[in-house]
Amino acid sequence: MTRKAAVNIFIGLLFFALPSVAQAELSKDEMRSLFAQANEAFRQANAERTDSTKADRLYEEAILAYEKLIDQGRIKNAGLYYNLANTYFLKGDLGRAILNYRRAEKLDAADANIRKNLDFARSRRLDKVQVKTQKRVLHTLFFWHYDFSLKTKFALTCIFFAVCCIALTVIVWFGRSPAAITAAVITGLLTLCLLISVTVQTKTQADTICGVITTDEVIARQGDGQNYAPSFKEPLHAGTEFDLLERRTGWLHIKLADDTDTWIPNHSADLI
Repeated sequence: MTRKAAVNIFIGLLFFALPSVAQAELSKDEMRSLFAQANEAFRQANAERTDSTKADRLYEEAILAYEKLIDQGRIKNAGLYYNLANTYFLKGDLGRAILNYRRAEKLDAADANIRKNLDFARSRRLDKVQVKTQKRVLHTLFFWHYDFSLKTKFALTCIFFAVCCIALTVIVWFGRSPAAITAAVITGLLTLCLLISVTVQTKTQADTICGVITTDEVIARQGDGQNYAPSFKEPLHAGTEFDLLERRTGWLHIKLADDTDTWIPNHSADLI
């Protein structure tokens, strides 16, 4: 579950390159020191796995240092969230592990390690909320829309558009040929599909707020109060993901992967 050395080197170089800003609460030297402390605590914790008490204490030290870098150093970096998620996972905090894997994925959806560890963490959840069949079919048919990152789709859109323009130029200058017409049609369609996908994903990300249950378990209710009946026979558990529908004082109205909506106390979850 550890990150390859290149990620840590990248983040370390990022700290050196950070400009001095008046609003930053940590200096570059403090950030470098915290980063080194977090990595060392994480390494020592892995070496002390046979002593769970000592390992947990070291994992907690690493978590505090990573979170201080994120909150006070104002570093929003996929690699940093990934390291934090790994630490939470090895400490046994599945909810916050999935939360931070999701935050890392949001910043770098193309990273295979992030997606692999997120999938593994999801497999350890107690709640097995099944995605509706219709959604699964859509994910299979339009895999490129759901699986490719926004950055990847934008790059492919530019490439296909360029090829389409070249093919049209060839047609204008040298006349119609089956190869040029085929290339223009195919790349034109691909450009249109990817452009629609980029537009839809951008709007969806702007409109949708996601979250993860972080407490060990929580009783979901049919309304925003303890006097409402439970929505399910069993409580929801750490790591269950949701889309936020509405906020009310002390409560979150959420929608699960199977499109079931319910209410949970706001202290039982964190938003991505």
